[in-house]
Amino acid sequence: MGGAFQLVDQAGRRVDERILKGKWTAVFFGYTFCPDVCPTTLTTLGGAIESLGAKARDVRVVFITVDPARDTSAQLRAYLASPTFPKGVIGLTGSDAQIAAAARAWRVYYKKVPDGATYSMDHTSIVYLMDPRGRFSRPLDVSVPPAGVARQISDAIDGA
Repeated sequence: MGGAFQLVDQAGRRVDERILKGKWTAVFFGYTFCPDVCPTTLTTLGGAIESLGAKARDVRVVFITVDPARDTSAQLRAYLASPTFPKGVIGLTGSDAQIAAAARAWRVYYKKVPDGATYSMDHTSIVYLMDPRGRFSRPLDVSVPPAGVARQISDAIDGA
């Protein structure tokens, strides 16, 4: 799960898969115009990380857009500034080809769904927990309350 990618963060800096090294990283693909799953997932992750106590310093969240046409670095920066989302969440965007390559590496499905004059995005909603070496550890079940997600992350950190 995962692989090489070349994307741009919400500050406009180029990043690659090395951003996943050094900490436990929850990786989530979504988009800023998402009406439900994306903000709910990010809010749950924010609460989970707050619940981790001292372990929180060893965890980060990376949000990769599946809608690069609308999700510019500036749009990601504004969206991810929500106080309910994880502090320090890293938002990534890129060209259509770069997002498609990252999605293939992570086996993420996404598709534009026309809706009148606008559109939404159908997409995989799995949260991938990566270990500090950048390797896949486990999916996180974010359908549970934040304390349950924190327990999943803590168990992974503890090797359980």
